[in-house]
Amino acid sequence: MTTDSPCPIVLFDGVCNLCNTSVRFILAYNQEKNLRFSPLQSAKAKELLKDLNLGNRPMDSLIFIENNQAYIKSEAAFRISKHLSYPWKVIYHFRHFPKRFCDWFYNLIAQNRYSWFGKKQFCMMPKEEWKDRFI
Repeated sequence: MTTDSPCPIVLFDGVCNLCNTSVRFILAYNQEKNLRFSPLQSAKAKELLKDLNLGNRPMDSLIFIENNQAYIKSEAAFRISKHLSYPWKVIYHFRHFPKRFCDWFYNLIAQNRYSWFGKKQFCMMPKEEWKDRFI
């Protein structure tokens, strides 16, 4: 698999309840259906990360790949929001807040996501109508 996919790719923690809920939200509001998804635990995600020299990256961050460029943490969330329908695409403009603050807030949630939202034993299985959007 190569990172120059015509569709942007969202890599997420497949066992995190917050992450899975976020993916379902993105699927619902990505009207163009141009985003593709893969759990960080999958072989395909590991291959993509290796191609981007992020192979040793801990699974504590959302990763967004677009035009062969990887974005992590708050920048990933902001870039994903560009692909959502209104009013959610407005979130993209929050990228003008200081990156240090945005990533601090992102890290606070990421570090506590399992204790606050729970964790599954296995990665989520997409609904039948979403299967073609998972790689």
